[in-house]
Amino acid sequence: DDWIEAYRVAWETRDADAAAALFTPEATYRDNIFEEPNRGQDGVRQYWAKVTEAQSDVAVRMGRPFVDGSRVAVEFWTNMKVAGDDMTLPGCLLLDFDDDGRCTRLREYWHFQPGSFDPPPEWGQ
Repeated sequence: DDWIEAYRVAWETRDADAAAALFTPEATYRDNIFEEPNRGQDGVRQYWAKVTEAQSDVAVRMGRPFVDGSRVAVEFWTNMKVAGDDMTLPGCLLLDFDDDGRCTRLREYWHFQPGSFDPPPEWGQ
């Protein structure tokens, strides 16, 4: 829960350093399953700085996580502006953690939808 909340806050504040600190030095962050992952804290920092650059008015909701040992799955629902246009970005994070509570591997699946939408009633459960 603490990691997920810190991730949410880092995104809303577009803080690439705070995001990078959530990961191990050897972590992989795969934002697109068809591309090579971003590697290590520097890779996460560079990715976040780039991807959040055009974002503003970011509001992130995180669902209730599914936990299986050191593996976690959690939905996110984000309303924001991208280059001034309203966008909705729902998705899911698949996470692996080390014993210190930092993420060693992240895979995410998401969909951009123009406009601002609320999640359906069953979302995030």
